[in-house]
Amino acid sequence: MKREQNLLRGVLAGMAGGLAAAWVMNAFMAGPGQELQQAVQSDEENRPQQAPGDQPEEDATMKAADAVAHAATGEHLSRPQKEAGGPIVHYAFGALTGALYGGLAEYSPSVRSGLGTSFGGILFSTADLLAVPILNLGPSPADQPASALASPFAAHIVYGVTTELVRRLFRAVI
Repeated sequence: MKREQNLLRGVLAGMAGGLAAAWVMNAFMAGPGQELQQAVQSDEENRPQQAPGDQPEEDATMKAADAVAHAATGEHLSRPQKEAGGPIVHYAFGALTGALYGGLAEYSPSVRSGLGTSFGGILFSTADLLAVPILNLGPSPADQPASALASPFAAHIVYGVTTELVRRLFRAVI
């Protein structure tokens, strides 16, 4: 029995999937993603050296939160505000891309190819490899060793699969 296509339900299911996937992606990056990065990074010189007591470098989500706040208010965020704003940007982006995916998946089976892995790969390519460097939120892929991309790529594949699985579950219910 084929279910009726519905854009709003697809978007909502995709949004739920994107939110859940953003959380799973964070968990992946904190555990298996770090192990993967250590396994593929063979050159000690390519590993960033952090002095004791130094604050970790700002990630792309923290920089994006600061850019949004500066555009809206004319003021930059403090370090603690950036640390609070980074996850908000991450989850908002996860929900937005999940919603877009859910809407497209409602009408095009090819969007769902590979159980969401194609979506995850495309998101990695467009967000991490293109948008982040263009917006000066992080380094260009050309400025870092290929091994530095292994964990972020894997995290986006995890994001894509999780988005698709949760989207399917929600879409079966709504």
